[in-house]
Amino acid sequence: MFEHFRPAFCLLALLGLITGVAYPLSVTAIAQLAFPEQANGSLVRDASGRVRGSLLLAQPFEGAEWFQPRPSATGFVTLGSGASNLAPSNPALAQRIATDAQRLGGTRAAPVPLELLTTSGSGLDPHLSPAAARYQVPRIAAARGLPPASLERLIERTLERPLVGPEVVNVLALNRALADNRLSARPE
Repeated sequence: MFEHFRPAFCLLALLGLITGVAYPLSVTAIAQLAFPEQANGSLVRDASGRVRGSLLLAQPFEGAEWFQPRPSATGFVTLGSGASNLAPSNPALAQRIATDAQRLGGTRAAPVPLELLTTSGSGLDPHLSPAAARYQVPRIAAARGLPPASLERLIERTLERPLVGPEVVNVLALNRALADNRLSARPE
């Protein structure tokens, strides 16, 4: 009976080393050599080298002078990412959406784009449609004392055109470009 266990344990150890050590290390090494920025999380650093975020994850921005991402059911915490799982018929969801629509200045004539009111499946989607970004232009232009046309050009410069799917704008990249904008009426 024990003569059957020894080959099984040896095979288990060998496959464990291959799939648990050799393969992950080789994939990590190839990724670090071929795509170092992506392999390290597409981190965004400021001039002093401090990490300010990741282009792959949404983060909140405080104040009327910044573009806002989609809402997050988890408060933009990556460990517990996910949706709220509230049904469309749930009064709590309806109340949150109504409150957010009012906060964002939505009216019947100019409704708030749906993606600024609803969370993504992960709660961490860093992208908005160009329409959702443009909806925020009047608020940001007023808060920063900038002409709306300059913000429209900024949105156009930061548009991403994926191979598949619609054009999107990365909110962190857009806000970084906005922070670098020297036309602001107030110092940063």
